[in-house]
Amino acid sequence: MKVTELSLPGVKLIEPTYFEDFRGYYCESYSSRTLHEYGIDDVFVQDNHFLCLTKGTIRGIHFQNDPYAQSKLIRCTKGSLFDVAVDLRKGSPTYKKWVSVILSAENRKQLYIPKGFGHICMSLVDNTEGQYKVDSLYAPAYDRAIAWDDPEIAIDWPPIAPIVSPKDKVAKKLAESDVNFVYAEADA
Repeated sequence: MKVTELSLPGVKLIEPTYFEDFRGYYCESYSSRTLHEYGIDDVFVQDNHFLCLTKGTIRGIHFQNDPYAQSKLIRCTKGSLFDVAVDLRKGSPTYKKWVSVILSAENRKQLYIPKGFGHICMSLVDNTEGQYKVDSLYAPAYDRAIAWDDPEIAIDWPPIAPIVSPKDKVAKKLAESDVNFVYAEADA
């Protein structure tokens, strides 16, 4: 696996090694031992799988507040995603900054997003599927969303008409949110 730190400290791009021959391919899509070598020690406890039927479907900006915050390991298994991590840690040098990557079935890349960050994605083609691991179980009372188009965060979206769920349409702006993440020097 190749692991690259992105412009937001802690957010990493993961590129599994694929061994291909006339039969197809083989890879380790997840290895706790390898990820440990790169400082990722989360114990993932739940796998989630989603389908975006239509190009332009947006999911996010989603996160769970402490004490049920989640680290995520995301990959696209069919189609293509514009995938984004947003730093929501108050006091962080990169607070409100975001980083994006294209995850696709073709490029086989994965995105690791640590606790303290929000996650959002947009499908770039119809019938896109994504899967992600989390290190804390779903806790509905702590589940939160921030508006996908919050001008304070100002994500530079692909030029595709957005399709947004009712939940995400009424999500609060960051300034109105009760996000409770606080940056600590240990996060650096």
